[in-house]
Amino acid sequence: MKTGATFVMTEALHTALREHLFPGDGLEAAAIVLCTRYEGKRTKLIAKSMISVPYDVCERRGDFLRWPGDYLERAISESEAAQLSIMLIHSHPGGFLGFSELDDESDRITMRSLFAGVEVIHGSAIMIPDGTIAARLYDASQCPTDIALVSVIGDDIRLYFNGIDGCALIDGKSRVPLAFTSEMTQALSKLSVAVIGVSGTGSVVAEQVTRLGFGEIILIDHDRVEPRNLNRILNSTTADAESSAFKVEMFADAIERVRGKGVAYPVSKSVGTREAVLAAADADILFCCVDTRFARMIADRLASRFLIPLFDVGVLIPTMKVEAVGMTIAGVYGRIDYVKPGGASLADREVYTGESLRAESLRAANPEVYQQQLQHGYIQGFHEEAPAVISLNMLAASTCVMEFLARAFPMREESNANYARTLIKFREAEQEFTAESGFRHTPDSGLALGAAEPLLGIADLSGGF
Repeated sequence: MKTGATFVMTEALHTALREHLFPGDGLEAAAIVLCTRYEGKRTKLIAKSMISVPYDVCERRGDFLRWPGDYLERAISESEAAQLSIMLIHSHPGGFLGFSELDDESDRITMRSLFAGVEVIHGSAIMIPDGTIAARLYDASQCPTDIALVSVIGDDIRLYFNGIDGCALIDGKSRVPLAFTSEMTQALSKLSVAVIGVSGTGSVVAEQVTRLGFGEIILIDHDRVEPRNLNRILNSTTADAESSAFKVEMFADAIERVRGKGVAYPVSKSVGTREAVLAAADADILFCCVDTRFARMIADRLASRFLIPLFDVGVLIPTMKVEAVGMTIAGVYGRIDYVKPGGASLADREVYTGESLRAESLRAANPEVYQQQLQHGYIQGFHEEAPAVISLNMLAASTCVMEFLARAFPMREESNANYARTLIKFREAEQEFTAESGFRHTPDSGLALGAAEPLLGIADLSGGF
């Protein structure tokens, strides 16, 4: 099972930090990162913004840094209202991925000041020239605890495990585990993954992450196994259908048979409930395998507020009526979207829209009115997803998991930025790819807000305070 705290940031913020901390003069530099915080099973610090400490106000050397307290006061002032955590970060231009005795002494002084201003956990971190970060937390006892994982989420997913001890260094640079090796398996064992929707595509995704070796697998689905599900849900049996077993409970049992206890965490609730959202917020990676636009909106907001990389998969088999032939298959499609927090969202890509959410809500509330509106053309571009066959589900779900592997353990010839969306067109024997730059991007006011109320900005998910 995954243990230890996590510090996560967007690629954009990491790039800004690295540019400031390494201006090219070989001297140490400093910055401050303000973080929201989620206290789930583990502590997660979510980087929200940074304060650059100007070079000219610091005493800087290649292995020494002193900076004025004015910037600590500014950080405290900006953190007080929302009770943000403050992460102090400085560079080690020489490439030493660790905290020196001087760093320890400096922390003992500065952490007391931070706690006097904002009584929450704070931290300190160091960055080496290749961008690798090691970090630690301080609580009220003033004793440091290493952060288990620092994640940088962008076109690539950079995972810095346990700061100092978990990073392999070669010539002063961290080395990413090679894909498809036991090193990759070891890295995955330190990650938590959430699979939203454990049915046609979701059960195939869940099977893969189980056997790839993820340390914790959070399964979210409120539905039960039915006889009509047995042709497409992996590991389901007639006994599960007869007993109307929850899909997540059934699959958690299957995971236990393969991996043992303590890996699967089933949540038999709709993803639109507070319990399910907070369970998913613990994850490092998010797979969305659902068939409703509302659930995709929830996953989209989860990814944004908690800075979780999101992989969304869907399949579609439209039909058409041909004269003298009757109904025929118009297409066989699988779609995989990768959403990096701060990038083009599923909403930006029109995977769901305000209109399609309204149509879906109307269908659920009153199917007859929905059909009338559809016939009169009031609802544009809304298509029912045809029941998917297991072969198409497996193709799309495997492509979805491969998309994750390609980003966490880079293997492509081209930049991952070129593959924000993959569209499988089986009938035409084609695959189409859309780059991140191919989608419009709307600034997201909810980015890195964490569990701020109302949760996900949705009043119905409010904790009542």
